[in-house]
Amino acid sequence: ALEKKVVKSKVGEKVFLPCCHEIPSSESLQNYRVYWQMNTTEVVLAYAEGTKMPPHERYKNRTEMDVRNLTLWISPVEILDSGPYQCVVQHRRHSQNSVVVCDETVTLFVTADFSKPNITVEEHNNSCESTVMVVSCSSHGGFPKPKISGALNNVSVVWNTSSVSKSSLGLYNVTGQLWLNVTKDVSFTCFVQYNGFVKSSSLLLKNKNDCVVPTVPPSYNVITASSIIIIIFLLAITLAARYLPRHVCSHCCKPQDSVEEDVKECMKPPVSSKVRPETSSV
Repeated sequence: ALEKKVVKSKVGEKVFLPCCHEIPSSESLQNYRVYWQMNTTEVVLAYAEGTKMPPHERYKNRTEMDVRNLTLWISPVEILDSGPYQCVVQHRRHSQNSVVVCDETVTLFVTADFSKPNITVEEHNNSCESTVMVVSCSSHGGFPKPKISGALNNVSVVWNTSSVSKSSLGLYNVTGQLWLNVTKDVSFTCFVQYNGFVKSSSLLLKNKNDCVVPTVPPSYNVITASSIIIIIFLLAITLAARYLPRHVCSHCCKPQDSVEEDVKECMKPPVSSKVRPETSSV
């Protein structure tokens, strides 16, 4: 009976593929023919009556088989190794006729880890209220084909554009791009999902708020009024500077003779204001 088996491995690892038969300790590999083949066309490894047969060129120096449990191992695993492997075991009886004692398929599923997502930001427009940004996320070198997604503050967003490409080695590269109008600081997270694995990166997007309020020049009327006030103020100061010295000199800075006369005048006794009565003659 055919039993479906799946073995998972990652690129560069060593993987073991089990066979459906084990040679008893009372017998030897010389009584068997063992074929490990892929897609029923490529001979990965084979033994006939104990003798190892030449493998397919692509598996040369990368495969071995246990001579008892007939397990096949491949190292290092490559992406192209993914697929179904068939283990066919024939036992040679005394009559020299070979009888198939085992025929089973094992599917090898190879994965490759994607790189940690790289997030880049390009600013297009800044204003007092918001910042327009183009956010890009990329990851490469993985397998199988991934799914890329994004989130703002843990809320899912839809990419404006996304693409997946495949390299000559069968590895995938993925990119996503998102246009955002950022009005406040927000956390952006990029997820790359593949075969049950997730790689993610996060970045805080900041609204720059680069506001430069332009200086408004004063109006013509304001300039005229200010000029008149300044001119009147300067004239007042000038007139005051000219008048105050003359006023002081007219009272305080007299000639010497005038000063002496004033002093004498001040020294005279005050004249009584009373009027004496006239004496009548008898």
